[in-house]
Amino acid sequence: MTMVTPPPARELMLRGAETMSRVMDQARALADVARRQAEALRPSFEAPPPPPASGSPMDLARDAMEYAFDASQRAVLFWDTMRQAGNTFVEHEAAGCPPVLIFDYEMVVDGRTLSRPCNYALVRIAVPEGLPPTDPKLRPFVIIDPRAGHGAGIGGFKSDSQVGVALRRGHPVYFVIFFRDPEPGQTILDITQAEGIFLRKVSEAHPEAPKPVVIGNCQGGWAVMMLGASQPELTGALVLNGAPLSYWAGERGRNPMRYLGGLAGGSWPAALLADLGNGKFDGANLVLNFESLSPGNTWFRKYYNLFQKADTEGERFLEFERWWGGYFLMNRDEIRWIVENLFIGDRFARGEISAGGGATFNMRAVRSPVVVFASAGDNITPPGQALRWIADVYRDEQEIKALGQTIVYLMHDDIGHLGIFVSGAVALKEHSEIAELLTLIDSVAPGLYEMLITREPDSNAWHVELKERTIADVRARSGEAKNEAFPAVAKIAALNQSLYDLFAAPIVRQLSTEDSAEKRRQMHPLRLRRTLVSDANPLVAPIAGLAEQVRQHRAPAKRDNPFLAWEKLWADQVERSLDTWRDWRDAWTEIAFHGVYGMLAAVGVAGGETPEEPPSAAALADAPEVRQALARIGSGGFAEAVVRMMILLAQARGGVRRSRLARSNALMQTEAPFSEMTASARQALIREQTVIASMAPAEALAALPKLLPKLAERRRAMALVEGVAGPEAELGDAAQAMLAQLRSALGLTGGLVRVGFEHAAIPSD
Repeated sequence: MTMVTPPPARELMLRGAETMSRVMDQARALADVARRQAEALRPSFEAPPPPPASGSPMDLARDAMEYAFDASQRAVLFWDTMRQAGNTFVEHEAAGCPPVLIFDYEMVVDGRTLSRPCNYALVRIAVPEGLPPTDPKLRPFVIIDPRAGHGAGIGGFKSDSQVGVALRRGHPVYFVIFFRDPEPGQTILDITQAEGIFLRKVSEAHPEAPKPVVIGNCQGGWAVMMLGASQPELTGALVLNGAPLSYWAGERGRNPMRYLGGLAGGSWPAALLADLGNGKFDGANLVLNFESLSPGNTWFRKYYNLFQKADTEGERFLEFERWWGGYFLMNRDEIRWIVENLFIGDRFARGEISAGGGATFNMRAVRSPVVVFASAGDNITPPGQALRWIADVYRDEQEIKALGQTIVYLMHDDIGHLGIFVSGAVALKEHSEIAELLTLIDSVAPGLYEMLITREPDSNAWHVELKERTIADVRARSGEAKNEAFPAVAKIAALNQSLYDLFAAPIVRQLSTEDSAEKRRQMHPLRLRRTLVSDANPLVAPIAGLAEQVRQHRAPAKRDNPFLAWEKLWADQVERSLDTWRDWRDAWTEIAFHGVYGMLAAVGVAGGETPEEPPSAAALADAPEVRQALARIGSGGFAEAVVRMMILLAQARGGVRRSRLARSNALMQTEAPFSEMTASARQALIREQTVIASMAPAEALAALPKLLPKLAERRRAMALVEGVAGPEAELGDAAQAMLAQLRSALGLTGGLVRVGFEHAAIPSD
């Protein structure tokens, strides 16, 4: 048989047609971006309410004098608070930027003394007076704060915080802190290894407790997932708060921070800044990026709030500024690793980050339950970046069940990024309920859930339910699933970095010294704006005396003074103007990004690479763990039957209330034969029965009589399941139907229905 080679012209035409198709797709995407931005930038002509008018000219003059005196006093108090913030900054820097934890702590492991040293350390939080001592048998909590410019302690710098929530429940609490300066040559892999050592130390200190909960805030979240993927035997449940695990994900027209790396040309600017810092990257540069996301608030509103409420706002302002104004350093290799692997390459969700020795960090290797807390109001880690990894890693929710994984996500409607960690209201609600869930997490059947928290009617208590969700729900939350522009960024970034390393880096490194690097750090705008208003500046020192006189003779203006209303109107307009500038900047940023990289991708710069596809449904059914579980569908006894029945009932209902989960957990702890099992054996039992009930529900139901051959066992098992389910009238139609099917399959009287009714409530696919 003779093979005929297609003419070259035909092949060129086909390639040209494919390129033109991609160009048209990118043009449509760019038009969609422009349309969304135009809608977002449509001006609002809603006029602000006019301030109240004064009466007579004499009244106006009196109000003006009263306001002028009040404003001048507030100005003095404002600058005195700024002076205190400056002094705090100078003292904090001189002390080496210690953690801002308000809780006392003791050092457990200092990472600087390890064989592969790093600037991380494990400390144990001391129980404050007034709280009961911790219970060594309760699951320890280990909290890892973000090292993304700021220092450690944001998870515990208030009483109502992640640390406070865990301590009030009697859990031992550990905190992973870090020091201002990195150890010479330390890498991200060194930090991951150190955190593994920390967890081993925690487990050794609590041999009777379950594996520790590990909480990761923001950047600490992907550090936690790296730990869970590389050393899954060390971790209990993982909690990810505002953690950007899928940096490319997002919705067009919103949250443009993910485009900055591309518009900057890749990772070379971070490498340049690290070289100018004599091999150390200044975290103040990251903080400056964060501030630019919301200029109206960070550059004006928070200072105006201090001026407006100068009598009462100072303490809160100083408390937060102590953390916000502490800037930490990274090694050159650390910041390059972060930018290239996460911000530019988005390699974690695709399982492409090297773990050394030829291995990679693969989130599919995580076997601990994962709780994800995200917020629609978070503009630093929007919901797409926090949630999209679930859809990237798993084919569907069935695969999550088959792998024995439990993933719970919780969405806040409007809290900002920092509010996820520092808001007292969030600590008392979301973090408290997450902590409560973690005590029951081992009783949750594998699957994908959304945690819904609502107020109980006529009560201050919260109603919590885990509602089963699908991968389609996650995709809907996280925005566009496909964006060819980002792979093009990765290609261009690699080229630019190579050019920088070859031509510019040797020169910059020769010209940089530690003295020049330190001077550059001290002249950074974020540091300078604090040191200039500290007592180190002779012009600022007299403010303290003036402020004391003002406090002794304070004369605030009356609340109905019209000039106060005019002041607020002016402040609102200033903030609105800054935010309008931000919106226009963001619009052009996104348009430019898609215009440049989208078209580069269209002409083939991205290389046509496609991510590895998750296993198909057929491959999933043929997975060893699935085949092993299904082979035991008719094997087992009382324990297998009860767990299977509870899982079938939960699947029919589409979720589980926390009250039922608590009853299920109590059953597992007190009723034989569950109480005689180890915690790991109970978890293995729940995982196996979840695979059976989700992959072959009809067969699972039909096999129940084999597991419970005796009538007495069937009645006892049914009674236990009904006790966990609670009042039948509260179950809903689907769950009631499933209860009827269970009774029918077991041949029990009372609610007996004919065999075959199960097909009405169990899907066939």
